Amino acid sequence: MKLDHLNLSVEDVAATQTFLQKYFGLRSVGQGGVNMAFLSDDNHSVITLMKAKNVRYPDSFHIGFVQPGVEQVNALYQRLKDDGVDVPPPQKLHGSWTFYVPSPGGFTIEVQCWLGQ
Repeated sequence: MKLDHLNLSVEDVAATQTFLQKYFGLRSVGQGGVNMAFLSDDNHSVITLMKAKNVRYPDSFHIGFVQPGVEQVNALYQRLKDDGVDVPPPQKLHGSWTFYVPSPGGFTIEVQCWLGQ
């Protein structure tokens, strides 16, 4: 079985879409006006962004992007920092090299690579 899509409610569809495309390589695969956007990853899974009001995700909620290695995690971290995004530095956590970044959509994104595999 393959995950087809994940729907995320966000207050600002355009800003969230731009952020996910710019930093995480997602591609637009459709638009539902200003209220919806459909983004796809390299495995053809889709993230649907749906406009909503007063969105509040639980503190532990996040989506994750796995990188091939420490260098890629560090490079993405540095790119975000250079662009003025407030993001704490990567750290060794649960067997991975990881950092978390808040998205414009109000949810957290984890960037990691697994260590020792």
